[in-house]
Amino acid sequence: MTVLVVGTFLLAGTVKGVIGLGLPTVAMGLLGLAMLPAQAAALLIVPSMVTNLWQLAFGGHLNDLLKRLWPMLLLIFLGTGLGTLWLGMDGGHGAVRALGGALLVYALSGLFLPTFKLKPATERWLGPLCGLITGVITSATGVFVIPAVPYVQALGLNRDQLVQALGLSFTVSTLALAAGMAWRGTLGGGEINASLLALLPALLGMWLGQLLRQRISAGLFKRVFFVGMALLGGHLLIGG
Repeated sequence: MTVLVVGTFLLAGTVKGVIGLGLPTVAMGLLGLAMLPAQAAALLIVPSMVTNLWQLAFGGHLNDLLKRLWPMLLLIFLGTGLGTLWLGMDGGHGAVRALGGALLVYALSGLFLPTFKLKPATERWLGPLCGLITGVITSATGVFVIPAVPYVQALGLNRDQLVQALGLSFTVSTLALAAGMAWRGTLGGGEINASLLALLPALLGMWLGQLLRQRISAGLFKRVFFVGMALLGGHLLIGG
């Protein structure tokens, strides 16, 4: 199990280093093959928080992004809290299938969803709606990319702004998920210690990914990533 955890976070960190996202998605998907989603999500908390804060710290657009994205961020937090009360990550096959479904939808949207740009009037209502849905899905699966990532990508941000905006969204989602799991009693001292141990391979992977990003096509790598997530999500959905 230790080899699986180290290998998973090394790979997940590498993916994040190359394309700026994917650590929680890869970690939840691969760990979901061997443990319950709630256990996988507990391992995810510290590596996700630290790498997202790292991503959030650089870019110089934090104040502007907070002013623009705060309705979505607030609803992510509230949606995760409401989802924790309403759904939570149960211990049965339903949680595994929900995780598989979330991964499959995310992968298919990444592969086939066309690039589009939102109008300011649309942002006012769509941002909070996407935040609420993202929060509920986060509470049930530990995956916090749908529909927040496609929404942020449709805002017309430049590369630095986009990377920082995703880091901001993921940081809020991780905090909300950790608070919900602590409230349900599934995130205690033992889980935090295990999550701390997963931080080192995640950081090493992120460093390797940043080196790799200079040598490969990020677009091709992203397509391979989405295909892999689609296969993994489909497997969990059918076999969960």
